[in-house]
Amino acid sequence: MPLALYALTAGAFGIGVTEFVIMGLLLDVSADLGVSISAAGMLISGYALGVVVGAPLLGAITGRWSKKTLLIALMVVFTAGNLACALAPDYWTLMAARVLTAFAHASFFGVGSVVATGLVPANKKASAIAVMFTGLTVANILGVPFGTWLGQAYGWRSTFWAVTLVGVIAIAVIALLVPRDKPSSGQEESSGSALAVLGRRAVQLGLLTTVLSWVGVFAGFTYIAPILTEITGFSEAAVSPILMVFGGGLIVGNILGGRLADKRLVPTLLGSLVALALVLFAMTFAIHSQVLAVVTIGLFGAAAFATVAPLQIWVLQKAEGAGQGLASSFNIAAFNLGNAIGAWLGGFVIDHGPGLGAITWVAGLVPLAALAVAILALRREKHSEQLAPAVACPGAAE
Repeated sequence: MPLALYALTAGAFGIGVTEFVIMGLLLDVSADLGVSISAAGMLISGYALGVVVGAPLLGAITGRWSKKTLLIALMVVFTAGNLACALAPDYWTLMAARVLTAFAHASFFGVGSVVATGLVPANKKASAIAVMFTGLTVANILGVPFGTWLGQAYGWRSTFWAVTLVGVIAIAVIALLVPRDKPSSGQEESSGSALAVLGRRAVQLGLLTTVLSWVGVFAGFTYIAPILTEITGFSEAAVSPILMVFGGGLIVGNILGGRLADKRLVPTLLGSLVALALVLFAMTFAIHSQVLAVVTIGLFGAAAFATVAPLQIWVLQKAEGAGQGLASSFNIAAFNLGNAIGAWLGGFVIDHGPGLGAITWVAGLVPLAALAVAILALRREKHSEQLAPAVACPGAAE
């Protein structure tokens, strides 16, 4: 694989650490800034909403930039945002810095995917994208646990200083290794085509399924550190290695979900949502045992990321043709909208009852709602297919 792919991987690694490491530092941030745990959890919601807003905003502003220039600019935004996080004097400054950092997220992965596929022959395009997204996997396996340990040992700000350094390195290697390209002279997709894609009921239901499934994931995952320390009885030092177990689970789930979805998409989609709900329900009881808590957190990672490939492929299929690229960007936004709502939901359960120990069973209800939406979409699709012959051949059954 070309070295330029690994430059993209470096950027993906930094973005992955920034998004997820805050979960292991909630207690440290809340204590240092004098805010509640649920308020600290909203820093995750703020980041997710920044991704949702940043993708269309930056897309409108930079649509005709060269891809290399845009990638470098996005990493500059990312690096500046992390530097601002490290220097933030108070909670609201930190929130603003998190939102700024998030603006680079969706656009980097969207543009990076296009660049990655252009670096390799046609028969290696999927592998090229996989190499870039390896950065996210490594971020969860190594970066997030290390960042959590670093923040707990030397203060949470040290983690953001470290990620700022990663951003500087990513800017350098992208500038050095990614080949130059010319700015786009063509017209981008019109707002009319965007509305056409969003107006399709099948796409709407697919996006809603994505949102709901990841509301459940992040309602549980956002508060994993306080659950482990305050309910399960682990020390703060133990949170970092336990997050590595979660990371191992997500690798297994991601691979398994992708392979199964290639063979039988619909059963994999429905089955992964059921598995996610069941694991979250099981965690309600397992978190009272240290051994069972670690096991179920690994299963949680697997179940959560087993949904990703089926959800993405399903939405792409419903979009069809020229609308697929646009639908893909909306689905990334849908994942992050689910992240934001999930973090808020978990905080609501803490602040207004029934409390920290009930987060996982409340979270488990949401994938069941996603399952219901998916089943509704499938029934509508089947009904449409049954009506199609009758519309095409009226009176044929006379």
